[in-house]
Amino acid sequence: MNERQYMTVDGIPVEITDEKNILEVIRKAGIKLPTFCYHSDLSVYGACRMCMVENERGGLDAACSTPPRAGMVIKTNTERLRKYRKNILELVLANHCRDCTTCENNTSCKLQDLAMRFNIEGVRFPNSAKSRKDEDTSSLCITRDNGKCILCGDCVRMCNEVQNVGAIDFAFRGSKMEISTAFGKPLAESPCVGCGQCAVVCPTGAIVVKNSMAPVWKAISDPGVKTSVQVAPAVRVALGRELGVKDGENVMGKIVAALRRIGFDEVYDTTLGADLTVLEESEEFLGRLENGGAMPLITSCCPGWIQYCEKKHPELLPNISTCRSPMQMFASLIKDQSAKASKKMFHVAVMPCTGKKFEAARDEFKEDGVPNVDAVLTTQELIRMIKESGIVFSELEPEAIDMPFGTISGAGLIFGVTGGVTEAVLRRVVSNKSRSALMTVANSGQRGMDGVKEFDLTYGDKNLHIAVVSGLNNAESVIKRMKNGEKFDFIEVMACPGGCICGGGQPFAMAEERAERGRGLYDADRLLSIRRAEENPIIDSLYSDIIKGKVHKLLHVDYVKGDKK
Repeated sequence: MNERQYMTVDGIPVEITDEKNILEVIRKAGIKLPTFCYHSDLSVYGACRMCMVENERGGLDAACSTPPRAGMVIKTNTERLRKYRKNILELVLANHCRDCTTCENNTSCKLQDLAMRFNIEGVRFPNSAKSRKDEDTSSLCITRDNGKCILCGDCVRMCNEVQNVGAIDFAFRGSKMEISTAFGKPLAESPCVGCGQCAVVCPTGAIVVKNSMAPVWKAISDPGVKTSVQVAPAVRVALGRELGVKDGENVMGKIVAALRRIGFDEVYDTTLGADLTVLEESEEFLGRLENGGAMPLITSCCPGWIQYCEKKHPELLPNISTCRSPMQMFASLIKDQSAKASKKMFHVAVMPCTGKKFEAARDEFKEDGVPNVDAVLTTQELIRMIKESGIVFSELEPEAIDMPFGTISGAGLIFGVTGGVTEAVLRRVVSNKSRSALMTVANSGQRGMDGVKEFDLTYGDKNLHIAVVSGLNNAESVIKRMKNGEKFDFIEVMACPGGCICGGGQPFAMAEERAERGRGLYDADRLLSIRRAEENPIIDSLYSDIIKGKVHKLLHVDYVKGDKK
C-alpha cells in the first residue's frame, strides 16, 4: 500500500494524488490562484506568470508548470507575490484597449476580473494597444480583435492541440508578436471551421462570438413580420450562473417564457428536428448496411465537423449522412408552412454552436436565395437579450412550447451531449422496444465525456463497430485508423469536446459543470414518457401530411455536390 504524500500550501497540509502540477493541488486547498494561460485541457504554456508562488527557499515557481512533490512547502499570498502580480497586470493593461464598457466580454473578462481583484487603480505605463482597425470581422462565426489580445496563447493551443485546425498561431517576435492567421489573411480565408472553441478559452474579448442580435431585434419590432424561434436541446442546461439558476438544470420552460416576453410570436423546440433526424439517419444507416453504400456512415449534425471534412478530408464526403442537421430540418418545416402566410416569417435558431451561424448562411439551406434560418443566436446572445429586456429569469414561471410541434422525445433531447445521436439511433434500430431495453442501450458504451468511445453491437447476423468522437483532433485520429484499414460501421462526430453542451456559443464552464450539463439532459430524457423518436405522435402526422412527397427536399442535403461557401 502506497504511503500518502502531502505538501504544505500556506501552512495547510494538502494531499498529493494524481495532480500534474502544484496549481491543481493549490486549488484542492480552496485557493483560487490567478491564471491567464492555464487550462487543464491544454498543454502547459507558462507565459503569463500570474500563478507564481514562493517555495521554501524563497525562490519563485510557476504553479502551472511545477510538478508537486512530497514535503514541498509553498506560499501563495505574500507581499512580494501581490506586488509581482500587480506589476504583471499593469503591463498587460498597458498593451490592452480600455474599451471595457463597450466590449462584448464586459463583466465576463478574466483580465477585468483580476484587475478588480488586485485593486488596480491606475496604470503607470503608456497604452500601446492596437486600434480597432485591426479587428477581423470576416468570419460569420467569431470576431477577432488583436487590440484586446494578451498573448496568453490559449486560442492557439486550443485550435492546434484540441481541434487540429491550425487556423491561427503566433506570428513575429518580441514586441511585434501577435496571434495571426497564415500570411495575415482574414479568418474567413483560413482553415477555420467556425467551432468557436478559441472564443471559449479566450480570457479577454480578443475572440468573441459574432453578434447577430441586431437583425433579430429589428424583426421582433416589425409589425409586418412574424417571428418564430427554435431552441436547441443543449441550450436548456447551460444558462446556469449567468441567470441565477443551477448549471445543468433543465430550464426550457423558463426559456420559452423569456422568449415570449422578448417578443417572439412562436416558440419551438429543435428536439423535434432531432427526432426527425433519428428516423432519417436510422433508415439511411440500415439502407447502406443492407443494400450497400459508403461505409462507415458518419453523422452530419455538426457544422464544424462538416467544414473540417470539406477542407481536410473531402474524400470522406460520400460517407457523411445526407440528413440535414436538426436545426435545418425544423427550419425547413417552418418555412415551408409559412410560404403562403400573409406575413413574412423571420425564423431564429438559438444554438449552443457558433458554427451554426455559418451553416445558416450556406447556399444548400436557402430557397430562392432566402435562408431557412434567418438568424442564429448563441446561448450567450440569448442571455444578453434576456438581460437587456430586464427579465428576472429565475423568477419566471415555466411555459410550454407552441403547437403543432410541441411534442418531443428523449431521443432527440440527448442530441446535445456527445454520444446522444448514437444512442438515439440505437433506440430506433434495436429490435427490443421495452423500457428495460433502454437501460441496455444506455450502457452500450456511448455515454461519458471521453473524446473517443468505441463499442461493438450485434445487429441481426452482423457485428457492428461504432465510434463516438468529440473534438476534431480525436476525429482526426479515428480517420487515420479508418484509412489504415480499421473497420467502423457508424461514427458520430461532434467538433466541440463533450458535444453541443460544450459548444463555442455556450457560457464558459469547467469540467464538472460540463458534466452537469450532460447529466441534466439525461435526467430530462428519463422524465419524458416518450423516449424513442418513432414513438413521437407528431412524427407520423408530419410524414403523412406536411412532408409527404417532400422528404428529400426538406430533410436531406448533398454536401458532395453542394456549394462550399
